Amino acid sequence: MTPGTVLRWHRGLVARKWTYPSRTGRPPVDDTVAALIERMAHENTGWGYRRIQGELLVFGHRVSASAVRRVLERLRIPLTPRRDTDTSWRNFLRAQAASLLACDFLSRWLRRHLKRVYVFFVIEIATRHVHILGTTANPGGAWTTPV
Repeated sequence: MTPGTVLRWHRGLVARKWTYPSRTGRPPVDDTVAALIERMAHENTGWGYRRIQGELLVFGHRVSASAVRRVLERLRIPLTPRRDTDTSWRNFLRAQAASLLACDFLSRWLRRHLKRVYVFFVIEIATRHVHILGTTANPGGAWTTPV
């Protein structure tokens, strides 16, 4: 008896004992889901494959992000959109100007009434409209207490 014979017997024993069903890998993505992935990628060019996966979950299709990525690669669609990474502070402020507000206090001495008046106002950055939110001669209490 040679060591090769013993190893051959051992390999045969292991092969008979530990048999697994033949697995072919992950199930393929359904053709209708692949068509939906393609349509989403073409209609929403700013979405990457992870966003498409999230939107598929909204529609009730459970597909992994890597499966979406493989479908996009197979269709030769770029995986992520080209983004402008050089956003300057000026461009950022222009894009956000519609929702930005600036607030401040000013004080004004009224000679006719011989008193100082304090004004709290807000400026809308996009339109430069000024809104006066309140005036008082004695700023205290609600004016100085944070909400």
